[in-house]
Amino acid sequence: MKLFATLGLVVTCLVLQAGENNYDPAPGTIASRTLINLNDGWKYSENNTDNLVDLDGTTDWTEIDLPHTWNQWDAMDPVPGYRRDASWYQKELTIDEQADARYHLYFEGSNITTDVYVNGTRAGGHVGGYVGFEVDITDQVKPGQKNSISIRVDNSYNPHVIPSQKADFFIYGGITRDLWLKVLPATFIANVTVSTSSVNKDLARTQVKVSLNRKDLLGRNHTVRCQLKDTNGRVVGELEIDTRDLDDQGLIDLPELQSPALWSPESPNLYTVVTQLLDGDELLDKQTSTIGYRWYRFDPYGAFYLNDERLLLRGTHRHEEHAGYGAAMPNELHVRDVSMMKEMGVNFLRLGHYPQDPEVYRTCDELGIIVWDELPWCRGGLGDEEWQANTQRLLREQITQNYNHPSIFFWSLGNEIYWMPEFEDGGNEQRMNTFLTKLNNIAHDLDPGRQTAIRKYYAGAELVDVFSPSIWSGWYAGVYTNYRNTLQENQKKYKQFLHMEYGGSSHVGRHTETPITGTGSVSENDWAEVSNQVNVKNIAKGGDWTESYIVDLFDYHLSVSETLPGFAGNAQWAFKDFGTPLRPQNAIPYMNQKGLVDRAGKPKDAYYVYKSYWGKEPFAYIESHTWTHRRGPEGKLRNVPVFSNCDEVELVYNGQALGRKTRDIEQAPACGLNWDIDFKEGPNKLLANAYEDGQLVSTDTLTVFYDYQQPADPERVHLAYTTLDNGNMLVEATMVDEAGVRVYDYQEEMYFSLDGHGELMKNYGTPTGSQIIQMANGRAAIELIPATEGRAIIEARNQDFKGSYLVIDFANARK
Repeated sequence: MKLFATLGLVVTCLVLQAGENNYDPAPGTIASRTLINLNDGWKYSENNTDNLVDLDGTTDWTEIDLPHTWNQWDAMDPVPGYRRDASWYQKELTIDEQADARYHLYFEGSNITTDVYVNGTRAGGHVGGYVGFEVDITDQVKPGQKNSISIRVDNSYNPHVIPSQKADFFIYGGITRDLWLKVLPATFIANVTVSTSSVNKDLARTQVKVSLNRKDLLGRNHTVRCQLKDTNGRVVGELEIDTRDLDDQGLIDLPELQSPALWSPESPNLYTVVTQLLDGDELLDKQTSTIGYRWYRFDPYGAFYLNDERLLLRGTHRHEEHAGYGAAMPNELHVRDVSMMKEMGVNFLRLGHYPQDPEVYRTCDELGIIVWDELPWCRGGLGDEEWQANTQRLLREQITQNYNHPSIFFWSLGNEIYWMPEFEDGGNEQRMNTFLTKLNNIAHDLDPGRQTAIRKYYAGAELVDVFSPSIWSGWYAGVYTNYRNTLQENQKKYKQFLHMEYGGSSHVGRHTETPITGTGSVSENDWAEVSNQVNVKNIAKGGDWTESYIVDLFDYHLSVSETLPGFAGNAQWAFKDFGTPLRPQNAIPYMNQKGLVDRAGKPKDAYYVYKSYWGKEPFAYIESHTWTHRRGPEGKLRNVPVFSNCDEVELVYNGQALGRKTRDIEQAPACGLNWDIDFKEGPNKLLANAYEDGQLVSTDTLTVFYDYQQPADPERVHLAYTTLDNGNMLVEATMVDEAGVRVYDYQEEMYFSLDGHGELMKNYGTPTGSQIIQMANGRAAIELIPATEGRAIIEARNQDFKGSYLVIDFANARK
């Protein structure tokens, strides 16, 4: 069992070890397919030797569980760079003896280059970090004895493997996903792919392709049986065929299915195909595949249709990482991310910029979220022959392993592929187009039933089925009020057009009474970003990174995408804040803060904007719960929006009802659900009541402390702490003037340090888990894990202020 607590989140991950529950055969029995989780009980060393013998004298082993990355913390620390090197994992494993058994190690993901040794002998390996792979260890295993498993993983600089080192995300090193032992019979089903490309409301055809590891060992009485089971587990189609009658492709056509229950975001109906290998009546092997029946298309230069009904694709993006874990996330966190998206109303997810954990696809299948699955050709241009061979192989592996998932609609062949070439002549468009065509053919040969796609490679826009240009109206270029015109222009250019990536960064807690629009300060009609941002004037560089601005931007973008005639859909970038080595000067260093939630999954204001347009569960959210202290002159009206998906909302101010307003998508802000308030000095209590069909269905409350006093120049940093529900202490640094009035417009970096006892929650990349962080409206905070005794001396300083100190005596603090 692994138990990890971070930022108020407790995740419990149960894993099965060899010898527990699902693996207890009697010695000498005939082998049957068994899957054993090997996550627990590994030794780990950062010895980077490539010679197994050199590990004999290693003494720096530490005990770890999988998934694991050695960049869990250093990706987010203040030191430039992160460890790009090799490490070793070791474990002793006793495997009970079974007759004619085959033993495979199955890695869900290991980044980037992996070499596997069993009992001192190399058994195999893999190059590429984001797809699963198997290593056959049968010849090296000694059944009935202890076996030494040694695994070397290397994430050092390697230009021959995608993604490019210039990609805007960390390439985490380690065995970053689950690891399993497969015990297989001598003859087993190697792979099953299920095609459902011929589907309509009345009829569905199902073709199963079965690959066996050793067909030559089979003779009389050996058959393959395929059963199709419906959503209730009932057999609705079945076919049995002699293995000698299987063609070279191993294709089996199941009986036609009448009136299939279709898969869609509203009704993600799932069927299963059970494939059995039999010797007479004896079961030799079995695999179960989850599938779904659906079909889809685009109108030329227009809307998207699923199962012959128009569907507006309402999307976001996801990177695979989390505060305190890096990329080594337990399955519970993968599920939580996707579940939060579904709750927000998402029906479309682009996995940027690489294949992700199998749990993500399973969850999208079950929740009804359409997936754009992306090959990690992200920047770097075209590589050499070794690079090209690796890239083609990784595409084949990605499609093969993810083929059966009904949620996957698009195979993306890359993103910004021409940016910053790493090889000589790597930006040559003619050569790139030749290779892109080769990838496109591979994808269609392996999977004729799905479409290919690419983002932001204009020279190859016509070489794939679906194209996304780069449109960042209001952030990297132009103003957000130009978004409608920009979409209309691009709809006319590209026959099958989806818009991937839009949005901007927001620093939690930073707000303004007068959000900018960019009008008059930037080139308003621009919409695409460039790779070199030197001397570029845009909101990303010149804006204030407030939640206030990004809420306005998303509110406008959503009002456009929800009403634009014939629009197929788009995907906001990105759902959750994520780490990147390319952004050391951001408000949280090395953190891309474009998320709708922070790196720990806590919603920002922007999350509720999306939920108000897309979510189904009734709610109301007063903007903003991170803006509880505001300032202005007496008598100045301040606008308070309430984001809600309900028909009507009433706002109550200090006990006085200000009337109901009806939600109208044509009105702004917040679809017309906003009120002008004359705040009184001191606490102001707000209550929002949301109604559906005249019935109260949701409420939200907020207390705003309002200050009439204009502060003088910043004078000192005031430090204080409060105790949180999780038992930790929140240390808050507030910039004040000489009279103690908070200076709201101060936003420089604050540096926290600790002497004594306790531990600061640093290197999490969150608003309260970062040692260096820009102030938000004159405030910064960090969480402190208290000690049982002693005292903590916390300092906050920066270039302007030489240090303020807070002493916490833990014994007295608990009284």
